[in-house]
Amino acid sequence: MKIPFDAAAAATGGAVFGFDRAPSMLRIVTDTRAIVPGDTFLALRGERFDGHRFVDEAVVKGAVAVIIDDPDARPASRTALVVEDTLRAYMRLAGVARDRFRGRVLGITGSAGKTTTKAFAAQLLACRYGDRVLVSPANENNEIGVSKLLLNLENDEHDVVVVEMGARHYGDIAELVEIAKPHVGILTNVGDAHLEIMGSRERLEETKWGLFGGGARAVLNAGDAASIMRAPSLVAPSHWFFACDEGANAPVHHRITALVGTHRLVELDGAHERAWPVEVRVPGLHNRANLAAAIAAATEFDVGIDAMVAAIPELALPSGRYQRIPLRDGVIAIYDAYNANAAGMIAALDTFAHEPAQRRIAVLGSMAELGEQATALHERVGARAAATNVDLLLVGGEFAAELASGAARAGLSSERIVPFVTNAQAAQWIREHARAGDVLLLKGSRRYRLEEIVQELMP
Repeated sequence: MKIPFDAAAAATGGAVFGFDRAPSMLRIVTDTRAIVPGDTFLALRGERFDGHRFVDEAVVKGAVAVIIDDPDARPASRTALVVEDTLRAYMRLAGVARDRFRGRVLGITGSAGKTTTKAFAAQLLACRYGDRVLVSPANENNEIGVSKLLLNLENDEHDVVVVEMGARHYGDIAELVEIAKPHVGILTNVGDAHLEIMGSRERLEETKWGLFGGGARAVLNAGDAASIMRAPSLVAPSHWFFACDEGANAPVHHRITALVGTHRLVELDGAHERAWPVEVRVPGLHNRANLAAAIAAATEFDVGIDAMVAAIPELALPSGRYQRIPLRDGVIAIYDAYNANAAGMIAALDTFAHEPAQRRIAVLGSMAELGEQATALHERVGARAAATNVDLLLVGGEFAAELASGAARAGLSSERIVPFVTNAQAAQWIREHARAGDVLLLKGSRRYRLEEIVQELMP
């Protein structure tokens, strides 16, 4: 979205140089590879790059203005907006774009399931809005990703934007909410992710709860203790979601959308209950909870239940989430190692327990950023692996010993626990020991690159 130069200058508080050459409207670009003549280049900084080094390249490619925080990088022949910090300026400019957007915004955060819930929500919103739904790509959920998404909004192209919001530091979500201003917010859950950085469980909860600081209608998990505890603090009543197996009962709330098993969708609104037959094909109770969240949110955007019921059988998980991959010699891999925290590891193991297989082999990497809880949480995951009756358990990463000790204390014999130091070592063990009919689960933190194991074992 193009924004007026005057609005950009006011929002960023920057000093203007070359005002007489300033374009009336700005299209903000941060990557010189994407510049077309007439664009404005904003120079971001990162751990391994500094956009100020590419200002001259941007000018050569046709940028008519630049936004910088290093005055020495100012080109003599172009308008320059010199700000205190280009990242903060980028966020404020995104806020200007959001304020000019006439559509509606769905925000999504949580310790696990954000990207999957986003994918489901986008597919369900398309039942009503078609291709006029803009969605943040992959997991671009930080200050840069959210700002880029909002600046890509176009009133003549989009009616709804789905914004995934991630947090690595205390208060991050509130800052993203300030620029995105969601009308509806899904909090998938509050788990144990990033405890080392957040400092405490309470600070983690407060950060996630920042999703509702701007007044977004809350879509909350009826199985999440933190949401149940904090919901009374909200001004408006929440829309709850839940997933359970057949024979179980969903909690009772004034407004709740629940998936019961894989064949029944229930909506309770006050004293009125309605039910629909559905066909849910996504694996795992945790993914059904993510789907229930997406359904609940889509109803807040006036998407009809009947249309969603028709679409649910064709819903696709995002790449890297419980992805089934054929390997050599009749072995199947289930790659779910895009990222990991304790709740996600346990959910994947619980789902894996129902996989039909000659043998179920779990390949678990360690988790990251858990602070003083790391030992206990890895032992808990190891114990869950044993409880779900995996036939063999491969453990790697910094906390491989804790995964192994948890599994051993829960009854998994030592000959069924295999430590590995490198992915190549794990792949070699699998190549030598796996046989036709075996199914592997690969789950762990992104830093351990468990996809390398899959790549080495591909046909």
